[in-house]
Amino acid sequence: MSYLRFEKALMTNLEESLSRELLRTNRSGAYSCSTIVDCNTRKYHGLLVVPVPELDDDNHVLLSSLDVTVVQHGAEFNLGLHKYQGNNFSPKGHKYIREFYCDKVPTTIYRVGGVLLKKEVVFQHYEHRILIRYTLLDAHSETTLRFKPFLAFRSVNQCTHENNTASREYHMADNGIKTCMYAGYPDLYMQFSKPNDFVFVPDWYRGIEYPKEQERGYEYTEDLYVPGYFEMNIKKGESIVFAGSTSEIKTSTLKHLFDKEVEDRSPRDNFFHCLVNAAHQFHNSANRAERYLLAGYPWFKCRARDMFISLPGLTLSIDEQDYFELVMKTAERGLRDFMQNKPLSVKISEIEHPDVMLWAIWAMQQYAKSAGDDKCLAMYGKLISDILSFIIEGKHPNIRVDANGLIYSDGHDKPITWMNSIINGRPVVPRSGYIVEFNALWYNALKFGAKLAKLDNSEEKSNKLEELAETCKQSFVKTFLNDYGYLFDYVDGNMMDWSVRPNMIFPVAFDYSPLSPEQKKSVLDICTRELLTPKGLRSLSPKSGGFSPVYSGAQRNYSYHQGTAWPWLGGFYMEACLKLYKRTRLSFIERQMVGYEDEMNINCLGTIPELSDGNPPFKARGAISFAMNVAEVLRTLNLLEKYSYVK
Repeated sequence: MSYLRFEKALMTNLEESLSRELLRTNRSGAYSCSTIVDCNTRKYHGLLVVPVPELDDDNHVLLSSLDVTVVQHGAEFNLGLHKYQGNNFSPKGHKYIREFYCDKVPTTIYRVGGVLLKKEVVFQHYEHRILIRYTLLDAHSETTLRFKPFLAFRSVNQCTHENNTASREYHMADNGIKTCMYAGYPDLYMQFSKPNDFVFVPDWYRGIEYPKEQERGYEYTEDLYVPGYFEMNIKKGESIVFAGSTSEIKTSTLKHLFDKEVEDRSPRDNFFHCLVNAAHQFHNSANRAERYLLAGYPWFKCRARDMFISLPGLTLSIDEQDYFELVMKTAERGLRDFMQNKPLSVKISEIEHPDVMLWAIWAMQQYAKSAGDDKCLAMYGKLISDILSFIIEGKHPNIRVDANGLIYSDGHDKPITWMNSIINGRPVVPRSGYIVEFNALWYNALKFGAKLAKLDNSEEKSNKLEELAETCKQSFVKTFLNDYGYLFDYVDGNMMDWSVRPNMIFPVAFDYSPLSPEQKKSVLDICTRELLTPKGLRSLSPKSGGFSPVYSGAQRNYSYHQGTAWPWLGGFYMEACLKLYKRTRLSFIERQMVGYEDEMNINCLGTIPELSDGNPPFKARGAISFAMNVAEVLRTLNLLEKYSYVK
């Protein structure tokens, strides 16, 4: 029995099936995404979505979908599904679905009378090529398949409409055609593993709707261009492979290529393997010299903070130390470019934010726990030392080390923390001054840096870092700990933010903390009472002013960090629980993980969404797959295993 499997009753119920999405990536920036019934509900959905760097930094939908029609005795049965204006769905191909499962690759079984058709989909690694294999499992008479491609050729941030600019020109290719709707775009090749007839019947399908965009308050209606259709006979037991790509392929190789790609896939047969599969989807290699981690799908690129927070969970927790080193090699180039005030030579955004370098040190600290302190010193000792010197010497444009040992950053006019939502050009949560997680990261970095300096026989440097860390520790408690037993979110002069927010969990979870065990327990207790949900920690307590737990509609930007629940924060919360209470909290943490495992088959299959509403039923919102969330759940599973074996 497959771990991810849905029967006919669910697949034919659009209220259930349309909320379940499926993501495939090629680890080079391109992806394929839709619902499990192949009805696109977002403008970001598409069968082939690729970066077009010649145009801009966006991804672009080339091939939106491919409708398949089964023809027998002159009768046509269209297996496609689109939503049109007035809540009309056509051609309602979902009613023919018998079952869907996703072991190594997503597989759909259709039954049309005596016809039993299997469809399997795979995205070729490191190529902009989607492959679909159709196998006729059973048929009692001659069967023909007709394939109708819906083309968009537009940015994922836009919708397209019928126009006279779009080119209708096409050229024959090996067992298919190539076409390009607009100048500047790559050619789209649509090819099959066997000869076929292409019938040129150009038309626009108007008024297709994307309800997820309507829910988010964006434009949600578009027209798609269909150049015609491909048609071919298929025999019982025969397989036909379709390839949609930006480059031509020799079609005689398609069947072998499909088999090879399936063989390379890891099974999604349990919670852990689903997360490993999801972790690999964030890999991105622009070329052999650069490796990145994308922040999420479908709209995020590589963001510095997300990358460093995600890196240990997405690599070290699944025994992929080599990929950690490859990403860090690319990241070090970016960090050194920034420290030397040079233009960035790598594609990493937001590297200038004050906490980014400190998260980088935290990531390397996790590497030390996996590979050993000596290996970490050899690989990253100089980088860590240079980062600490860069900050201490006042060279960072938005970090000031004060005499009290704390770091001060200005976030009045521009968001500088992970709570980065903006309305009318201003931060919704203007965190500025002494920011609690910045200073927890700072203390942790100083202590870890001192440890490595001592290991490197640099006693004088180690002592200086220890001295600064001790000053920071005393000031941290005096500045952030209030009489109610929790931590101020930030302190800026006489301004103290009393909001109960999850950022205070970090000094409880980090290896080096300025808090005493009693203070840690007090902070953890308040996080448990006011912030904990089955989907992570709330970004704001319901008892604090401005609590807005539903991330939807026109108020999305306001609600983003005002009460929504974030799974990655739950990872640090669970680490804090295990550090404070050891094995006595194992069963509690295991129960918390159930809330994350539920996500495997109710939203985007096999991964964790960006955030959830902060109140029941904790509906998933935002990006369908989020790197920090997957990373922290993997890291928690790894911690659970370690604590389970501690005697």
